[in-house]
Amino acid sequence: MKIVGIIPARYASTRFPGKPLADIAGKSMIQRVYEQAEKSKSLSDVIVATDDVRIEKHVTAFGGKAIMTKESHQSGTDRCFEAMQKFSASADIIINIQGDEPFIHPEQIDLTASCFDSDDVQIATLVKKIYSNEELLNFNTPKVVLNNSGDAVYFSRQTIPHLRGKVLAQWLNYHTFYKHIGIYAYTAKILAEITELKQSSLELAEGLEQLRWIQNGYKIKTKITDFESIAVDVPDDLKKLTIFL
Repeated sequence: MKIVGIIPARYASTRFPGKPLADIAGKSMIQRVYEQAEKSKSLSDVIVATDDVRIEKHVTAFGGKAIMTKESHQSGTDRCFEAMQKFSASADIIINIQGDEPFIHPEQIDLTASCFDSDDVQIATLVKKIYSNEELLNFNTPKVVLNNSGDAVYFSRQTIPHLRGKVLAQWLNYHTFYKHIGIYAYTAKILAEITELKQSSLELAEGLEQLRWIQNGYKIKTKITDFESIAVDVPDDLKKLTIFL
């Protein structure tokens, strides 16, 4: 089975323009993501899918592989599909690796890939147990409800499920809550299908692309990771990375 890791990397960002090229202790963010992805035991290849020639040139300069994609893509999923068509049309599985997590654990990539040991898996992602009320109540931390088979039932920025009759500050004492870890994997066939879907009402309501897939009947398999990864959304987030350096 051929599994390819694709790292979508846009230059334009409202909150952090040029983010992929941001310096982190002597290496760019995109180089650090790329090098972590290359440590994965599951990937046949790694490629950066970008819309900016500055990123393309930078990636090739440090010895990585990059491909130019359209500026008009609305999501990393769409960018991954174009990159797959141009670079690796023979891939069986595509793993969409977030370009703003410079210290992603290779084990997380391998764990995501392991979801496809079953032939009926369409889409896969990771979740992590929530341990603090700060995360539990943070609208910027999407939560996930799982069924008994480990499939995602729903994602929300709200705290779900609601625990009726329990004091909010004590919810973690009564239920196991999960947050979403933003890595996705798809079979090549499913990736082609979901890029044709229109935005759904649930996606528009929550601002979460994965709800489009669930609303259209696709199943998202999850596995639980114990690793914590830090995403960089704004320049100040770079300060959080000192624990890895």
